[in-house]
Amino acid sequence: MVAVVGPTAVGKSQFVLRLARYFSLEIINADSRQVYRYMDIGTNKPSVAERALVPHHVIDVVDPDEHFSLAIYHQLARRALENIEKKGNIAFLVGGTGLYVWSLIEGWKIPQVPPDPELRDQLEQRARREGSYSLYRELQKIDPITASKINPANVRRIIRGLEIYQATKRPPSQLQGKEPPKFRVLIIGLTQERNELYKKIDQRVDKMIKEGLIDEVKGLLARGYSPSLPSMSGIGYREVVRFLQGETTLPKAIERIKYETHRLARHQYAWFRLSDTRIKWLDVGDISKAESDARKLIEDFLAS
Repeated sequence: MVAVVGPTAVGKSQFVLRLARYFSLEIINADSRQVYRYMDIGTNKPSVAERALVPHHVIDVVDPDEHFSLAIYHQLARRALENIEKKGNIAFLVGGTGLYVWSLIEGWKIPQVPPDPELRDQLEQRARREGSYSLYRELQKIDPITASKINPANVRRIIRGLEIYQATKRPPSQLQGKEPPKFRVLIIGLTQERNELYKKIDQRVDKMIKEGLIDEVKGLLARGYSPSLPSMSGIGYREVVRFLQGETTLPKAIERIKYETHRLARHQYAWFRLSDTRIKWLDVGDISKAESDARKLIEDFLAS
């Protein structure tokens, strides 16, 4: 498998589509937002034409109000990997969701604990009353290892840790581990000078607005999808919802989307570190050289 990783808006999808001229490849999505149907513009989902050009997997697999988890992602991604291998094609894992990428590459063991809606509702109400730190401290007492890997403000992941403990009576960290996968992996990272990346992000946000992000969100709300759904918490969707509900102006919503996307890019560099020797970093500031270097890396990898 070849993984192409890096920050949002650096151009991972388009880069891999160009490589499809030289390799028989299929793409496995590693973007946590592109799994949802009807959410196309705000997730920068590959177009229908692009998906016709190169087969894409693990895209549009659930409705916005359906449960989706890392365990489900693993099942779908591994199945896609097996099918691609059977056809004799190369699987390209493409995306910036570090949790998805590393869990697949490193062979994380994921606890098979189904969601408990009643418990989740109780814990969400507690988080609203007492704040996320109250739940976080509870998780710290139960499982300091798991708590150390979670941002104290990330209510969803904190609740998931508590949910696993309630279901199994064991700390989540004891149920987790790593089992090296049976496939070899080449990891290519795409990067760019930070200010240029921020310009790309801002341009992409403006393009999303022009292409109809506002109408896309209106359509989701009209279908009955609640703004409180995890799927609707993604950058772009939550800000547009606030605009539609009269809580902010459109210029301020757009400014906030850009700010949050810049922050996301910085966070992704924490998942994909420039110092990580497993990743072969290429600077897309010189796109022709990056493409040529990627071809050489892949050809050497396939020949080894």
